[in-house]
Amino acid sequence: MGQTIIEKILSAHSGQTAHAGDIVVAKVDFIMGQDGTTPLAIKAYRDMGGQRVLNPEAVALVIDHSSPSPNEGVSALHKLMRQFAAETNVKLYDIGEGVCHQLVPESGMVGPGSLVIGADSHTCTYGALNAFSTGVGSTDLAGALISGHMWFKVPETIKFVCNGRLPAGVFAKDLILYLIGDVTADGATYMSVEYTGEAIADLSAEGRLTVSNMAIEMGAKAGLMEADEKTLAWLKQYSEKDYEPVKADPDAVYAAVKEYDFSTLEPQIARPHRVDNIAPVTGVAGVPIQQAVIGTCTNGRLEDLRIAAQILGGRKVYPDVRFIVAPASKRIFLQAISEGLIQSLVEAGAAVVTPGCGPCVGTHNGVPSDGENVISTANRNFKGRMGNSNAFIYLASPATVAASALTGQITDPREFVKQVTA
Repeated sequence: MGQTIIEKILSAHSGQTAHAGDIVVAKVDFIMGQDGTTPLAIKAYRDMGGQRVLNPEAVALVIDHSSPSPNEGVSALHKLMRQFAAETNVKLYDIGEGVCHQLVPESGMVGPGSLVIGADSHTCTYGALNAFSTGVGSTDLAGALISGHMWFKVPETIKFVCNGRLPAGVFAKDLILYLIGDVTADGATYMSVEYTGEAIADLSAEGRLTVSNMAIEMGAKAGLMEADEKTLAWLKQYSEKDYEPVKADPDAVYAAVKEYDFSTLEPQIARPHRVDNIAPVTGVAGVPIQQAVIGTCTNGRLEDLRIAAQILGGRKVYPDVRFIVAPASKRIFLQAISEGLIQSLVEAGAAVVTPGCGPCVGTHNGVPSDGENVISTANRNFKGRMGNSNAFIYLASPATVAASALTGQITDPREFVKQVTA
């Protein structure tokens, strides 16, 4: 019987032929924790009697969710992480380095065939690099720090065949929002998903990271793609490793195979307060907004900043809109400065914040007021996500967010894209 991508990766790391439903103990290639979860993992590590981290060079701790610290309590947790990193010789990314899910791919430590765990649900992002990466709890993370292994129940897989080429003004974020709306927020719970087809092949490596990032929003443990020349070229920027791509067998068994034609897809919007509450932008256009956000682990990459700068270049943000930009990493921030993107965005009216999670998590930057509408490139919009349960969060692509920031209301970006490319 053939195997899916996740079955092959778990087989290679457990030393047994693994199929959906099996329980395996697998060797972990890379471990990541962020400042919202690592302090609990450190406590669990010590409660377990941990004396040393088995493989410190394959561990990264990232201070990105509340970065810089907004209060003394968070500062104490950050200090704990710094001390633990110094004691165990693990890598620490301190404030201003960026979002964990950009920094890990940039580290050069993750690629095709890798098995990665992270104490953050959006660890599934690295599936775009042909890796099995998944979020785990802080206690599981502590156990893996000590042992280098973790147990898994091998998930079933849904295969998404994404046919057609995305139209102008429609982006990776629109594709994944549409899929989530179709499958629903719990339609792939404890499953793996594989993305394939022309629409996926056409995406840049950055766009693919956006798609895999939101696999968890349909309940999936992983969002996997095969590695092609684009994947390998992107990885060569950060690593000299020779990875062996992992492909699903032609006779692999899937829980379901779903086909789509995205050649006529419109820009998509996730309406409050569910990520699967999806509508085309034409059905939501005109809703007034008070805040617009471009950034987060979903859409704070260089490609996203370029799209926003192209739309905003030479224009001004609507007077009653607060427009916040959070680059996903220091590397991206510096490149955006070099290309003139940051100057263009700031001149348009943007407030650029420290590379990191920014307003997404709701602990410090950009907390909205009661009754305000926010349009964001983030991945979640449930009540209180940005720090105020009485605000309303709409999710969209960077193009849609930039166009909406200009007009003060949710706006179809396609007309602006035509103007930019004309």
